[in-house]
Amino acid sequence: MRSETSKVPAADQALRILAHLAAQRGPVPAASIAQALGLPRSTTYQLLTVMQDRGFVVHLPEERRYGLGVAAFELSSGFSRQQPLTRLGRPLVAGIVDRLAESGHLAVLHGRDVLYLVEERAPRRPSLVSDVGVRLPAHLTASGRAMLAELPPAQLRALYPDRDAFSERHPAAVDEAPWTYSRLKAVLAETRSAGVATEHGEVTEGLASVGAAVLDHLGWPAAAIAVTFAEGSPPELVATASDAVRDAATTLSRRIRGAR
Repeated sequence: MRSETSKVPAADQALRILAHLAAQRGPVPAASIAQALGLPRSTTYQLLTVMQDRGFVVHLPEERRYGLGVAAFELSSGFSRQQPLTRLGRPLVAGIVDRLAESGHLAVLHGRDVLYLVEERAPRRPSLVSDVGVRLPAHLTASGRAMLAELPPAQLRALYPDRDAFSERHPAAVDEAPWTYSRLKAVLAETRSAGVATEHGEVTEGLASVGAAVLDHLGWPAAAIAVTFAEGSPPELVATASDAVRDAATTLSRRIRGAR
C-alpha cells in the first residue's frame, strides 16, 4: 500500500525506477521497466528523460536501453562512505598491512573515479597519494580495475562512452597505446582471468598495486581492497599480496551481506 507516497507519485515512481535499475545486471529497455513496475510507458519515458538530464540514468541509444548513471553511483558510494563499510573493512586492511608490512587501502567507485575510505600505512614505506578522501581515475588503479571488471559490459560502456572519459596521471610513454574502451576491456579481461587487478606505476611511478573487488548481495562491486608495494618486488610478495587481498575481499563481501 502506498498511501503516503501516492501524495507525490512522480517521486515515488522515479525512486522505484532507480531501485529497479539497481537490481539489474545491466541496462534494460524502457518497456521492460514499465512492465515490471506497472507504469504507463509515457510516464516511464518522461521520468527516464528527467533522470537522464540529472545524471541518474544513462541512455544507450544503439541498444535502446537505460542504465544507472554517474550520479546514481555517487549516491551509492555516499552510502558506502558511512560507518558500516569502513568499520567492517578497516580491520581486514590493517591485518594485511601487519602481515605484509606493505600499505593497504579500501576504496569505492565514485563515478569514473575511486574514492579511498581506508588507508593503512606500513612503517618505512613510501608515501602514497591514495589517502582517505582522495579520488583517482578508476581505470588507472588496481582498486578501480577490480571493481570495473565486475560491471556488466553495457554499464561499463555507459561510464566510458568515448576517449574523453579517460584521463592520465603521467605523460604516456612513446610506445604506450592511448586509453580507449577496447584497451580497458582487455585490461579488465586480464583482471577477471587472474582473479585480481594490478597496476604498475600508473598512479605513482615506482610503485605497483594489486586489488580485489568486494561484491554485494546482487554481485555488484561495493568496494575493493588493495595493497601497494615497490615495483620489482619479489614474486613471492606479489603472490602473497594477491592472495591476501582476494581473501580479505571475500571476507568483507560475506560480512556486508550479513553472513559470517
